[in-house]
Amino acid sequence: MRLMIIESGLAAIIFLLPMGWPNIGRNWFPRIERPLARFARKKNWAVAAVGLAALLLRLAILPICPIPLPFCTDDFSFLLAADTFLHGRLTNPTPAMWVHFETIHVSMQPTYMSMYFPAQGLLLAAGKALFGHPWYGLLITSALMCAALCWMLQAWLPPTWALLGGGIAILQLGLFSYWINTYNAAGTITALGGALVLGALPRFKKHPRHRYSLLMGIGVALIALARPYEGVLLCLPVAGSLGYWLCFEKNRPSPATALRFMTPPLALIVAAVAWLGYYDYRAFGSPFTLPYTVNRATYAMAPYFIWQHLRPEPAYRNEELRKFYGYEGEVKFFLEIHSPYGFIPNALVKAVEGVLFFSGAALLIPLIMARRVLLDRRVRFLVLCLLILMAGLVIENFLILHYLAPFTAVFYALGLQAMRHLRLWKMAGKPVGLAWTRLAVTLCVVMAGVRLYARPLHIEPQRFPALTSNYVWYGPSHLGIERNQIETGLQNLPGKQLVIVRYAPDHIDVDGWVYNSADIDNSKVIWAQDIDPASNLELMRYYRDRKVWLVQRGRDSVAISPYPILDLPTAVAP
Repeated sequence: MRLMIIESGLAAIIFLLPMGWPNIGRNWFPRIERPLARFARKKNWAVAAVGLAALLLRLAILPICPIPLPFCTDDFSFLLAADTFLHGRLTNPTPAMWVHFETIHVSMQPTYMSMYFPAQGLLLAAGKALFGHPWYGLLITSALMCAALCWMLQAWLPPTWALLGGGIAILQLGLFSYWINTYNAAGTITALGGALVLGALPRFKKHPRHRYSLLMGIGVALIALARPYEGVLLCLPVAGSLGYWLCFEKNRPSPATALRFMTPPLALIVAAVAWLGYYDYRAFGSPFTLPYTVNRATYAMAPYFIWQHLRPEPAYRNEELRKFYGYEGEVKFFLEIHSPYGFIPNALVKAVEGVLFFSGAALLIPLIMARRVLLDRRVRFLVLCLLILMAGLVIENFLILHYLAPFTAVFYALGLQAMRHLRLWKMAGKPVGLAWTRLAVTLCVVMAGVRLYARPLHIEPQRFPALTSNYVWYGPSHLGIERNQIETGLQNLPGKQLVIVRYAPDHIDVDGWVYNSADIDNSKVIWAQDIDPASNLELMRYYRDRKVWLVQRGRDSVAISPYPILDLPTAVAP
């Protein structure tokens, strides 16, 4: 039984229930709302409480939802970046036997490094250096993200609704989403950056202060080092709003005052971009070669944007790369969305996935107030931000939900404004909207408990890699176990180990196992691709001081054994 089905069924019930009992819970809901409203007016305390709650609640459920194991391509790529930074380097030299280590989302030429922007790796490295495990860096950033969302909402909505938004962010993002239960830190970093930018903007325009301009600069820098494309989509309306204020509004500061306030954040942004350029120079050979570029040019056939054409198929050296980047993976999806009847359905799927991820089925009911929100002067600027995001995503071929992260604060602000309108809405003079709002929030809390105890209740969660329902992916306990068990066992054996991975035809490409640390040659366990007997023999001769194992990995099966000598070419065998 799926969590999504349970949540959708309960959402349908709470939609129908107030129509017959519009006054449901009117005696006990106010007992909860009144003390929370009093506390919400203490804005600084409310922000701190949201951040602390996100941190402590995730730590409290560790016995049930433990620290995640790395299991997919992104996880291992980000952890490679973290390990590289912990070695005091920006990148690593290409290994001598690099053909055997080629894998998804890792570049081997001109250097050996994660293909991604560096913010995620820096965050995980900080977690490892300060707290002994990379995940704690992600945990703290997630708590800061929830606190920043509450702070941002305070600038746009009444404090009670801002506190509610912080609580919903904890339940939807800070406890059970893949943003906290994998090592893909892009979501939390860029959501934090976006909240800082959008929270500082109205405050700075109303009361120019150095702290607001600096927070805005920090937010822009975080986004620039993690997901700059979506960051540009956010910064365009922000820059336009600031420019209009500085030129035309009555309360604008003098040019000298504006320059004094804007110089520190601009210097911070320039420094971040300059450092990124230096990183690009060291990792990819040029300060103007951004992350992604080399890796996509080397392996990918499908482009990122809809007006671009397929590239010729490169000479893939292992089947894993061919399946992921070729006609069974990205190219297949590219051709589907470029078919006459594929583009519009794909755009609709993107929208549905985004809404469900941030709201779940529980918070869909307030969307009936969408028209009122679109016409609401209070959030007109945020509606403009949303429209720019939609235009930017339509021209992208692919969407993973952390691409939306810089706009997380926009989604929650507009959703909460819809709830405010719904709360006042009446049907035949009865407070049906008030009951809907209260029950929707209650369902969010109930579903948190259901997700937490899903396994004892024999409710099967959505399994990887079916990630279109990320919002029901409650935790990582069933992912990455097999590889971790094998690696742990090999780490405990005497001597060094070499693992050659052979994939079955039904293997899932994004469930890759060939990932290594920054210093491959000095690792206790090395993971390598199975290419052909002659190439494998060359690899084994290079690492002649290691015991060699063969791992055979299928979709739902795994076996490990000593590498069979019979698989080696007899003509060149030692």
